[in-house]
Amino acid sequence: MSFTLAIVGRPNVGKSTLFNRLVGKRLALVDDQPGVTRDLREGAARLADLRFTVIDTAGLEEVTDDSLQGRMRRLTERAVDMADICLFMIDARVGVTSTDLVFAEILRKRSAHVILAANKAEGAAADAGVIEAYSLGLGEPIRLSAEHGEGLNDLYTHLMPLADAFAERAIEDAPEIDVDLGEDDDGEEIQIRVPTKARPLQVAVVGRPNAGKSTLINQILKEDRLLTGPEAGITRDAISLMTDWVGPDGDAVPMRIFDTAGMRKKAKVQEKLEKLSVSDGLRAVKFAEVVVVLLDAEIPFEQQDLRIADLAEREGRAVVVAVNKWDIEEDRQGKLKALKESFERLLPQLRGAPLITVSAKTGRGLDRLHQAIMRAYEVWNSRITTAQLNRWLSGMMEAHPPPAPQGKRIKMRYMTQAKTRPPGFVVMCSHPDKVPDSYSRYLVNGLRVDFDMPGTPIRLWMRGQSDANPYKGRKKAAPSKLRKHTAGRRKE
Repeated sequence: MSFTLAIVGRPNVGKSTLFNRLVGKRLALVDDQPGVTRDLREGAARLADLRFTVIDTAGLEEVTDDSLQGRMRRLTERAVDMADICLFMIDARVGVTSTDLVFAEILRKRSAHVILAANKAEGAAADAGVIEAYSLGLGEPIRLSAEHGEGLNDLYTHLMPLADAFAERAIEDAPEIDVDLGEDDDGEEIQIRVPTKARPLQVAVVGRPNAGKSTLINQILKEDRLLTGPEAGITRDAISLMTDWVGPDGDAVPMRIFDTAGMRKKAKVQEKLEKLSVSDGLRAVKFAEVVVVLLDAEIPFEQQDLRIADLAEREGRAVVVAVNKWDIEEDRQGKLKALKESFERLLPQLRGAPLITVSAKTGRGLDRLHQAIMRAYEVWNSRITTAQLNRWLSGMMEAHPPPAPQGKRIKMRYMTQAKTRPPGFVVMCSHPDKVPDSYSRYLVNGLRVDFDMPGTPIRLWMRGQSDANPYKGRKKAAPSKLRKHTAGRRKE
């Protein structure tokens, strides 16, 4: 999905009808009665060759209190903030109302890309309303009929250039991962990409609600850029912020830091907006190079924390685990020991990853966190020469020979590093499908310890190498003829 489109407007202008047409299913309830849609509804939309996420929203009303209508309006406004593009719909048969004017002003301030659509525009009765739509100051309106599928070509024409721009932005923001190493890349010199203003180091801060992610980022930025508070779940979408984070050595490192919505257990995620927020957080992990998993010192390593850390490892990102609210911890030595034991036991796939204690409220521990992020990034870029790897592999096989499943000894002949970001290695061996997972883990853990690669995801692939006799299949001289020939020569 290249971008997100939110359909907004007054009640009963046809938002849900258009939503159903774009997703190709009757997912949203449609009725002549206004105010049927109350929640946000997300769907995978398709328009010609465009694929995008569409959000159906509740009708906008001029209410700001805590009534149902007021809560629905706030939900819609959050969807506007989250969406890449807003499609503002009016009813062409009714024309522009005072409410339309109010919300056109709101959209101008809150959304970078607004497309105006005059719905129910079939027939001459809608002409006056379409002309009146120009008064909203949002450009030329698209003449739509969501019910009859008219005007979708014009919508495609408006979306196409924006979709291209969002696709280019996604390519620019995407981190360089799984970098292939050619045969000529086996030199001793290791070149690690240095973060620059143009290509900053991308860091995502993830965790459960109320772990202190936004407060931590405000401390890093040294200003209150993100909304914080005691309530869980204030942050709704993944926000990226640029900064030059000065480390303890005085060097400023250009970073793009993603603040993400708290990720709760799936069973507890009821609100549509929260589902969107969690998926936005997952996207942030994919756009990151280093993922900081922020835990609450009072309730660390809950099931959801483990899932988040495991997700970052499966995506192949460098991981740093930070324990927040350390300033209110009384028995720090005992707590730290218990945390390290739990980490080793519950996240063996991240063995050796840095575990840093911080206080987002006071700023203590931020220098250690900076050092851990830079160290994790360096390890994530690790490269080892083929000569070193093969000497190491020989030693590992001597200490613990490969197993012999069904009486066939597995022979490991050759090892090389194929990728970096994260490090990936290939072992050429006989019977690669017979190598047990336990032996692969033995090699991966050995790589971590012997080449100082703590915590980073390591990929190991077994590849088959033919063990066949090279002379098999060649024609041999007939032995009987050879004997007769030599016997004849002896008689002479």
